[in-house]
Amino acid sequence: MTEIYSLNTVADLLSVSKETVRRWDNSGRLKARRKPGSNYRYYQQEDLKQFDQLAYLFNPKQGQAERPNRDYHTIELFAGSGGMALGWESAGLKNVLLNDFDKYCCQTLRHNRPDWNIIEGDVSKIEYENIDRKVDVVTGGFPCQAFSYAGKKLGFEDTRGTLFYEFARAVKATSPKICVAENVRGLLNHNGGKTLEVMQQVLQDIGYSVLPPRVLKAINYRVPQKRERLFLVAIRNDLNSDDFVFPYPHHKTYSLKDALKASELFDCDVPLSGGQTYPKRKKEILSMVPPGGYWRDLPVKIQKEYMKKSFYLGGGKTGMARRMSWDEPSLTLTCAPAQKQTERCHPEETRPFTVREYARIQTFPDDWTFAGSTTQQYKQIGNAVPVNLAKAMGEEIVRFLNKSQITDGTF
Repeated sequence: MTEIYSLNTVADLLSVSKETVRRWDNSGRLKARRKPGSNYRYYQQEDLKQFDQLAYLFNPKQGQAERPNRDYHTIELFAGSGGMALGWESAGLKNVLLNDFDKYCCQTLRHNRPDWNIIEGDVSKIEYENIDRKVDVVTGGFPCQAFSYAGKKLGFEDTRGTLFYEFARAVKATSPKICVAENVRGLLNHNGGKTLEVMQQVLQDIGYSVLPPRVLKAINYRVPQKRERLFLVAIRNDLNSDDFVFPYPHHKTYSLKDALKASELFDCDVPLSGGQTYPKRKKEILSMVPPGGYWRDLPVKIQKEYMKKSFYLGGGKTGMARRMSWDEPSLTLTCAPAQKQTERCHPEETRPFTVREYARIQTFPDDWTFAGSTTQQYKQIGNAVPVNLAKAMGEEIVRFLNKSQITDGTF
């Protein structure tokens, strides 16, 4: 069956704006196809052969993922509700410690994996000397924090008091073969790029070769969601940093329908669950928005009522009154599905996504349950690393660790 891509998805795959793709269509560089009697633009896979960066669509990676040659042990800080840990577990990695400050996240982790070593509370209180196993990997998704420069080059001790310092402290104390920091794409430009520069310098100072930061698009790794995460990978200096390769993109892009209906991703439709609801008038207004549409698809009178002062301001405000489409990946999930600026309305029913729908879009399995109120559950899921993206990274970490055993003889 020929793969079909919407204009929006093509723009996401190529990291360009939708306006750019429309210009290419008008100029003939990338001609869109149109459904009979409709102005809906779409593309078939063969239309995208001209783009070298999409070569993976036509050259799928062959073979099975490597399994660990021995048990590889990981520490994860700022673990949240387990998206990264679950993906790495699926890849064959074994955690020896997970930490988070949020009590609901820790309840979620304990309920789903009673045998995991969950340390709840202040990360600065963890004593790594008590770990009785060799640690191969340290990972963490710490929040962005600017460093105080005072016109000097910052080292490890100068970052004390930040959450990144706690990540670096764990690396220094356990000396893993590889460490992986993940964060939002915005870290690239945080504080004019200086924040990331300091992080790289600190890791170098404590004995690691830092690879160029890489932003991975979740849609390239069997995740039906347009989410991006930045990964900063560092390899211990006695090992060959060239042995680590970022995961090769999957050749297929999955849609919201793949997430919520029985598909290659899930073997059944999404289970029923609770979720938020809309107030009466908001539901009446959103019921007028077509799948894939947003506030500009409403009658002008209704636009003004719904948007209020925002109607007269600049910018596209494309997240407002936004209804998802079955045929495209979901937009990035936030910590709440019904925020006015980042609306995530179900493609068919006029309501926000339920908790289990949220979890499916993040590729959590249906038996992974979340602690706390509905609001807390949405927050945990919205903050998570998509499980399938984490699995793709985990598989490449296993491949690297298998190679490193040949180098250092630690079979």
